[in-house]
Amino acid sequence: MSSNRPLILVTNDDGISAKGLFSLVEVMKPLGEVVVVAPDSPQSGMGHAITINHPLRLEKSTLFEGITAYSCSGTPVDCVKLGIYEVLNRKPDLVVSGINHGANTSTNVLYSGTMSAAIEGAMEWLPSIGFSLCNFDGNADFSIAKKVVSTIAEQTLKNGMPKGICLNVNIPDLREEEFKGVKVCRQAHAYWEDSFDKRLDQFNRPYYWLTGDFSDQDKSENTDLYWIERGYASVVPTQFDLTAYEAIKELENWSL
Repeated sequence: MSSNRPLILVTNDDGISAKGLFSLVEVMKPLGEVVVVAPDSPQSGMGHAITINHPLRLEKSTLFEGITAYSCSGTPVDCVKLGIYEVLNRKPDLVVSGINHGANTSTNVLYSGTMSAAIEGAMEWLPSIGFSLCNFDGNADFSIAKKVVSTIAEQTLKNGMPKGICLNVNIPDLREEEFKGVKVCRQAHAYWEDSFDKRLDQFNRPYYWLTGDFSDQDKSENTDLYWIERGYASVVPTQFDLTAYEAIKELENWSL
């Protein structure tokens, strides 16, 4: 890892054998020196979880020819932390996560392991990007996604990123002739209307599967959902500072 080329840390939440990760590595290889640290099993929906109750393990992987790679027993955020502090001999020039099998639009960013890995990179003041394809199929076609990833990663390496900011990139599942381009926008104010599928096991004890419907009440333009529905990839600048600044003055008027 002594090359003068940009050092790129690659991870995901679908696991080290996911097709989306292979596609991401393929795109990153011409752009710099690539190191992969990815979960050894699927970690979707883990959000910003870290492992504190049992040991973390790293195993050298030979899945990527000519690429230094490790599988990690922990979460995507664990992968970024271990990648930065145990695997690399310096902080990377870019952290990329994905390409996720499935969208991470609107409030899904809060649950996403893919995006939490990118946010962890931003917390380290590193240019970081999470990429997602709006297709959950394990054998999805990543052709369009790879072109979008290449363009955005190249521009990030060229222009840098404001500190504490990462990019949430969602790519529609379209044929090349249907794809319109890329739009920088905000995340939609949409959410899951949760419900639970209650079942009984063989001992007549109840158990539950989380389910529900995705509700998009935000009908305004210039959101990630708006542009994806119209054939564009969405790019949302995302930050880890969750402070509601507009509410500070209101709360200062309380009798606290």
